[in-house]
Amino acid sequence: MLVAAAVCPCPPLLVPEVAAGAALELEAARAACTDALGVLAASRPDRLLIVGPAGQGGRGPHPEGARGSFRGFGVDLDVRLGTGDGGAAERDLPPSLAVAAWLLERTGWSHAPVEGLGVGEPLAPERCVAVGREIGGRAERVALLVMGDASACRTLKAPGYLDERAAGFDEEVGRALGAADVVALQALDAELAYELKASGRAPWQVLAGAAEGADLGGALLYEEAPYGVGYVVAAWS
Repeated sequence: MLVAAAVCPCPPLLVPEVAAGAALELEAARAACTDALGVLAASRPDRLLIVGPAGQGGRGPHPEGARGSFRGFGVDLDVRLGTGDGGAAERDLPPSLAVAAWLLERTGWSHAPVEGLGVGEPLAPERCVAVGREIGGRAERVALLVMGDASACRTLKAPGYLDERAAGFDEEVGRALGAADVVALQALDAELAYELKASGRAPWQVLAGAAEGADLGGALLYEEAPYGVGYVVAAWS
């Protein structure tokens, strides 16, 4: 059963070594992520599952101990998912899960075993919800750390340039995540999310499936659009 969830953005810029001179600009986001992880710890889960967007090579399960790095972003920094040795893991964590691993290391997570799940952006909403329902149906107490960004089209200098639909999309995402509105998250338009380059759509809909019947309340901890990209932090408990 799902006992708590934290929703965090996943830009590598959250890692100060990657952000370099711009590190201070996301300090409030980092602090909110720390607070959200505190909610997960307080729920005393039996297992923490991290769900994040992933490209073709990073989709599917990632065992505890799987490794990732930020070398692709010009920084010689490695991370590890939880405390295991990764077993026979033969692939690196996708960037979203590497950011999650960094957040967990930063906060000294030791409250439950950790595993990861990379979700492809094209995964249909009903498939996302089905995956979430399977997670929510587990007998153990599961907490979710859900990684993903809102639109990348909020300003002229945003990665996706300015799209007038982006602000309204992000506003609804922030409202739904802050209110733990499962129905609204399940109803997010996958095509619109793709056009707005919102990497969090599929992970949020996995969360929505897992949270069905869990009766969790939500709190919006952070919502800004630095660099023209929507970043949202929320906690459900």
